[in-house]
Amino acid sequence: MPTTMLLRKLEQVMVLSESERQTISELPERVLHVKPREDIVDTSRPTSVRLIRTGIACRYTLLGNGHRQITAFLVPGDFCDLRALIMGDMDHAVSALGPCELAVVPHHRLFAAIKDHPRLALAFWSDTLVDAAIHRDWVANVGRRSAYERMAHLLCEIWFRLKSVGLSMDHSFELPATQGDLGDATGLSQVHVNRTIGKLREDGLIRLSKGRVVQLLDWERLTEVAEFDPAYLRVPKLNGG
Repeated sequence: MPTTMLLRKLEQVMVLSESERQTISELPERVLHVKPREDIVDTSRPTSVRLIRTGIACRYTLLGNGHRQITAFLVPGDFCDLRALIMGDMDHAVSALGPCELAVVPHHRLFAAIKDHPRLALAFWSDTLVDAAIHRDWVANVGRRSAYERMAHLLCEIWFRLKSVGLSMDHSFELPATQGDLGDATGLSQVHVNRTIGKLREDGLIRLSKGRVVQLLDWERLTEVAEFDPAYLRVPKLNGG
């Protein structure tokens, strides 16, 4: 089912009726396969919303000097461009880090679903509130944490978000990101990223394999280093009535 991960996310914040679940399941018009490093969304005016089914992508802003700032990583169950449903255009781009499979939902289908089931607007709004919370935490991460702390925090967040949609239960996950990607996400040079990851490995907190599989070896210590509190990744459960 193309919307399985989305349903997992939404049902963490509110109880959906069987009719609402069915409506969400029937939203996608087609499935799109995107190659690694290919843009999923640019800064144009999309007429469809893209939902990540598999893979990891990133939101990014490209500066005039060619430098890129990654502002979020997107995992299965995340919308890439829900903003454009209301705002019309995108103020940033989204790119696939590795191979991604996307469910494509035309705007008119989403509007029709909300018209027939008004509570879905609340569910989708809750999703944008979590996005906003992630952005705020990333600002704090880049602005006030040390390189060691911010890298630890980033890895904690990615694993926790994958776990919340049932994709990682053993403190390991595949992260198809280069050191350049991690630097663009944390405001560090590639040299500094390499040094920071090396320190996390030396301290017995993480292990990296050649297949870009990250293992979090000591979750308790890693969260202490990062001061990671996952509360910002969820909103209080809403009444199902």
